[in-house]
Amino acid sequence: MTVPDTHPQAQRNTGRKTLVIGLTGGIGSGKSTVAAEFSKLGVPVIDTDRLARELVAPGQPGLQEIVAHFGPRALGNHGELDRDYLRTRIFSDSSDKQTLEAILHPRIRQRVREWLATITSPYCIVVIPLLLETSQTDLVDRILVVDAPENEQLKRVAARDGLSHNAISGIMAAQADRKTRLSAADDIIANDADHDALVERIRELHLQFMDLTHEH
Repeated sequence: MTVPDTHPQAQRNTGRKTLVIGLTGGIGSGKSTVAAEFSKLGVPVIDTDRLARELVAPGQPGLQEIVAHFGPRALGNHGELDRDYLRTRIFSDSSDKQTLEAILHPRIRQRVREWLATITSPYCIVVIPLLLETSQTDLVDRILVVDAPENEQLKRVAARDGLSHNAISGIMAAQADRKTRLSAADDIIANDADHDALVERIRELHLQFMDLTHEH
């Protein structure tokens, strides 16, 4: 998937005191690992995937709206969201995907803004896997891309989620392509070496971000 070829910096809000780093990357690139390492350094991390899970918990209006559109099959045996069923629906029908995004994304954006309003640290990380695809760059001040070769993405996701090669390829095709992500990045973490190298790069960026906030 290719997103519009416009650099997102012009769309960003620079009126915040806390520097907001938008962390993104393709499936299997290592976003969660990177976010966890920033958290170890004391950096606040807002994970939009976690917010999305909270918004579709049993009893939440978001889940009720999903069921109203997708039907009772969208629920599992214990009243929870059937993610496998929903994944199949949205990847086989683009209109279903758009509907799901219309239900969830405004709620996620609102939660992110609420969290950002409470943060007093020099900078924070907001993990948004579909940052570019969903035009949410206005939420952040800088874009940090976690990059990995596509064959590595395939291997990691297969080992982690047990999905087939075709299923993973379908997810990757629905995301921004690697070139588009890299061209939009202010900062890049190449996650193609060992863990020690990854941690060292994260520490370098931590110092860089602190310098940018004049708090180092």
